[in-house]
Amino acid sequence: MAKKSTTKESVGQDIGASDASTAAFTAALRAGEGFDLASLDPRSTPGFDGDKAAGEATQAGMGERLAELQERLYAESRGGGTRSVLLIIQGMDTSGKGGIMRHVVGSFDPQGVEITSFKAPSDEEKKHPFLWRIRNALPSPGDIGVFDRSHYEDVLIVRVHDLVPRSQWSRRYAQINDFEATVVASGTTVIKVMLHISSGEQKARLAERLERPDKHWKYNPGDLDERSHWADYQLAYQDAVEKCSTEVAPWFVVPADRKWYARLAVTHLVLEHLEALDPQWPRADFDVEAEKKRLALMP
Repeated sequence: MAKKSTTKESVGQDIGASDASTAAFTAALRAGEGFDLASLDPRSTPGFDGDKAAGEATQAGMGERLAELQERLYAESRGGGTRSVLLIIQGMDTSGKGGIMRHVVGSFDPQGVEITSFKAPSDEEKKHPFLWRIRNALPSPGDIGVFDRSHYEDVLIVRVHDLVPRSQWSRRYAQINDFEATVVASGTTVIKVMLHISSGEQKARLAERLERPDKHWKYNPGDLDERSHWADYQLAYQDAVEKCSTEVAPWFVVPADRKWYARLAVTHLVLEHLEALDPQWPRADFDVEAEKKRLALMP
């Protein structure tokens, strides 16, 4: 069965048509025309004017609503619905991707979540076009798929380290846009998040990992090698966001120096998009009243 067509543009219109306050983060974090990564303060808190305590309290109160909407999306698919959600998380090392997995994705029922962490492609994956492994990991109807890194590595690390010729990776922006448009048209709402951390904050987080024995497992000497390419990565992210923030699949750039804010922002983004989807409980495919009578007659 073909998936129901649902575009991000229509989702955005639905959000805007509802209470504007419920779409504060969608509006504040969307990378639009003229977006400039270098001018975005990684310690800022767009869409929220409270402090850390207020932010954590706000997020704690959102879990029940997130869980309900996820269950409705999952249940909708059991009644024939074909919609799903794909949350893509990108960011430099130490930007907080793991915290998003624990504090945001952890709010969901594992039954309806598919998490994929993309590492360097395997020998088998290298035999196929770069989007092949991405297609194989797309969420099933009713599920929330989560990509820890994604196809954007093929215009980020691949570009920074010259793993393929420029003529090859430069074509991928258009290929990605076409691919995402197809994914959205098939019924998947795509939420692309870049966690924007400053060089100074990254250095502090790496230093903490070195100072604390309980953090040594998270430290990788290769992180410093990647850090030496900081400026190149910033340019690569700028181009990825600028060229691939489309009407149907926009980028949301989240300042990530404050961990509590990044987690709150991503939670809100997911909630706002689920609210816009407004999944419905499926109608019973049996006679409810007749079943009540049958049950009442039983000992």
